[in-house]
Amino acid sequence: MTINEFQTFLAQYPTYANTASMDLLRKKDYSRLDEGEHVYLDYTGGGIYAESQIKKHHQLLHENVFGNPHSTNPTSLAATEMVERARNYILKFFNADPGEYLAIFTANASGALKLIGESYPFSKGRYLLTFDNHNSVNGIREFAHARGAEVTYIPVMLPEMRVDDSQLELELNQPSESGHNLFAFPAQSNFSSVKHPLEWIEKAHSHGWDVLLDAAAYVPTNKLDLSEIKPDFVPISFYKIFGYPTGIGALIARKSALAKLHRPWFAGGTITVASVLGDKYYLADGAAAFEDGTLDYLNIPAIEIGLRHIEAIGYDVISERVRTLTGWLLDHLTQMKHSTGEPLVRLFGPKSTEGRGGAVTVNFYDKNGKAYDHRFIESEANKVNISLRTGCFCNPGAGELALGISRVELDVCFTRQDHQDRLSIDDFRLCIDGKSSGAVRISVGMVTNFNDVQSFLLFAKGLLS
Repeated sequence: MTINEFQTFLAQYPTYANTASMDLLRKKDYSRLDEGEHVYLDYTGGGIYAESQIKKHHQLLHENVFGNPHSTNPTSLAATEMVERARNYILKFFNADPGEYLAIFTANASGALKLIGESYPFSKGRYLLTFDNHNSVNGIREFAHARGAEVTYIPVMLPEMRVDDSQLELELNQPSESGHNLFAFPAQSNFSSVKHPLEWIEKAHSHGWDVLLDAAAYVPTNKLDLSEIKPDFVPISFYKIFGYPTGIGALIARKSALAKLHRPWFAGGTITVASVLGDKYYLADGAAAFEDGTLDYLNIPAIEIGLRHIEAIGYDVISERVRTLTGWLLDHLTQMKHSTGEPLVRLFGPKSTEGRGGAVTVNFYDKNGKAYDHRFIESEANKVNISLRTGCFCNPGAGELALGISRVELDVCFTRQDHQDRLSIDDFRLCIDGKSSGAVRISVGMVTNFNDVQSFLLFAKGLLS
């Protein structure tokens, strides 16, 4: 970084100066990034934990004895207290009325989504979702199909990859009259970083739909206030917000919507009574009915520590830092051209910071306009210690539209005899006539700084010819 470049950046994005506290925090709590010369640009894939989070959690474990919560002995009660504290703090953090919402612990957002899919009363109903949903939301369609529900996808429109409001309105106006209706969309796409309007939630409610809001990519950099918007189901992965611990997520659910769910099985911890001889079981009330087996009671207390860490920083600071750095990255990456005049990248998603998050998804092209394999870009970035992500990011709908993969190509590919049971990435590339099967995602996050973005831009310039 040169002083002149940074001054130019500040002139264009003066509010970055209001996020100076993040630079001090990075030196104090994330020093290993600079000590290891890491350029971490995969925040949509996973957050980075603070050293203070680890210390506070380890101190808690060091000073206490916790036992399996499914008992009333002293160590079990101590664990139960910490679990319930974390559960209540999740609702507080998202400003969710505990009289209206419950927080159910899961392994991750995908686990939360599976709970919905296996339990939702799809029979004779509809499942409506946008093209740019994560695969764990797409996967719910298999439960819907199995129960005879109609499944409908609403496409996103190039180049910005936003939904056509008129088409959404048309579908929302046609709920099933004889079954339940579930509408699912991401608050922020993990492919294009588009932020979809949260006003859709009440619009859907007014037409009789339940709403699943996938907030996994949204909440790391944006405040979600469940007193202002009221989706029925909100899956969360905590590691995406503050890095540690992994392996714990939550389903935040409205109690009225949760009452519609019917689990297809029971497990340890989910029942009040189960009988072998009587061939009968009775599910527990509330969250316990959905929390299979023994919770990760030693790591769950770290959730409150992480949420308090984010609160201490403030979403205003986090959002502004991400917005300004993303703007600079977009401005300069999309302007790069080869000597032939061919653009270095093609962007998938909005060109400005309006209505988008901090993930910039592109493909790279040589001077003749031929796409570089996204895996090559990642391998070159690896050599200079830049962590980014490539592929379709578990978001095939957005990827297929962005990369121009047609329904005909997919049908031919999936119906080939030798593709009935197995399909590798290389097989898939052959099917789609050598088109790119993925993209490159550079995602800015909470403790990204100007040097990180400049390092990536310098790397990108090295691909010019």
